[in-house]
Amino acid sequence: MNFDFAYVDELVPGIRWDAKYATWDNFTGRPVDGYLANRIVGTRSLCVALAEAQEKAAAAGFGLLLWDAYRPQRAVDCFLRWAESPEDGRTKDRHYPNIERSQMFEKGYVAARSGHSRGASVDLTLYHLATGELADMGGGHDLMDPRSRHWAQGLTATPAQNRELLRALMEVCGFEAYECEWWHYTLREEPHPDVHFDFPIT
Repeated sequence: MNFDFAYVDELVPGIRWDAKYATWDNFTGRPVDGYLANRIVGTRSLCVALAEAQEKAAAAGFGLLLWDAYRPQRAVDCFLRWAESPEDGRTKDRHYPNIERSQMFEKGYVAARSGHSRGASVDLTLYHLATGELADMGGGHDLMDPRSRHWAQGLTATPAQNRELLRALMEVCGFEAYECEWWHYTLREEPHPDVHFDFPIT
């Protein structure tokens, strides 16, 4: 692993994670290239900012659950190949019900050069500390649909408030939101803004 990267759980004690791309539970329907272990990796700067966000979330009765942070470039390349492959329908209803898989990149849901590969982006959600239950966000991770926009039309009060809370605490801790995906945040001050890393997560 690059010297400036670390396993997030080692620097942010108590953080929860579910590395979706190391499992079969993601939009490709299988483990993704470069994810050889179910761990979340990020730059040390990302970990410092997440520790602050976790503290602020706890004050509101929530914890943080991470789905992804550092993403090897080979994983992004895997996404590109997958998007160009024939449709099999296995994950369409859950992850991209209203677009074709070939449109994921042009619609902005997946990037060929991602902040994740620079170690500066994170995908996450909130959970209730009292019960361990995930907060209602009005839609799941990697739902490639207008419903995933931060201020999506038709959101009921609870998911709208939860999205607003997550955004507020992440922004105050040095992150910028991505308007198309309520779960995706990138550090404003990236430590490696011009480098896309490709070491695997092991």
